[in-house]
Amino acid sequence: MFTIENNQIKAVINAKGAELTQLIHKEHQLDYMWGGDPAVWGKHSPVLFPIVGSLKNNTYYYNGQAYQLPRHGFARDKQFAVESQSADTITFLLRNDAETATVYPFAFEFRIKYSLVDNSLAVAYEVVNTGDADMYFSVGAHPAFKIPLVPGTDYTDYYLQFNQAETAPRWPISPDGLIEQTPLPLLQNSNRLNLTKDLFQKDALVLKGMSSTIVTLGSGKTPHGFRFDYPGFPFLGIWAAKNADFVCVEPWCGIADSVATNQQLQDKEGVNKLVADESFSRSWTVTLF
Repeated sequence: MFTIENNQIKAVINAKGAELTQLIHKEHQLDYMWGGDPAVWGKHSPVLFPIVGSLKNNTYYYNGQAYQLPRHGFARDKQFAVESQSADTITFLLRNDAETATVYPFAFEFRIKYSLVDNSLAVAYEVVNTGDADMYFSVGAHPAFKIPLVPGTDYTDYYLQFNQAETAPRWPISPDGLIEQTPLPLLQNSNRLNLTKDLFQKDALVLKGMSSTIVTLGSGKTPHGFRFDYPGFPFLGIWAAKNADFVCVEPWCGIADSVATNQQLQDKEGVNKLVADESFSRSWTVTLF
């Protein structure tokens, strides 16, 4: 485990998956992250790379060859190297290797940088195509925040509020993890989603093309919550395991396969194309209060 901190907050990150495991506000003595109970869901904040969500039959095709990847890809289970570290910043690096080549035929560098500024944590992703051909990938975040956040409050005391009013349906997920073709109503000219555990009985809420780039966790029962900034991510997932005491806010550059997919990687909805020697960067920030 690696720790970075400043006067206000402390973050603990596991080199396996470069996964954020604790995010503590020192003055409030609150850890905002889900504890990772393996009986419920044993993760805290896995990184999603080089795919987001599930592939049809866990398979994609590239240049006429079939490859298999599990849901959300392999990065969350790989050991990252620490490239650099200071008191309040740390950068992890994952490179392609013989193991990744069997499931993902691209040469890459994938960096995750964690930086603390005052009461905020910024998480930056950088993907570099180190090969000599076009590279196709997705990347996304999956942080799980503890709900209820403070004693004396209940799950239903909390809500998510977007920075713009949205008319946005949810895209249902099929039993095998694929995106259905017919959306269902969710937000109707509203910027607020009241949290209930019933929301997640049929997997994640998947949202596409929203105008908002900020979502805030709030409650009428406590002043504590967070602001989550995610510019540049075209998809958003909101999820919790069934009846679990957390909520995941998941900005994605990529999405699970559609039920109508042709399984060709370059045709995949939301896939990012990166030419040789170029890089791709996105970041999100969570501000604790």
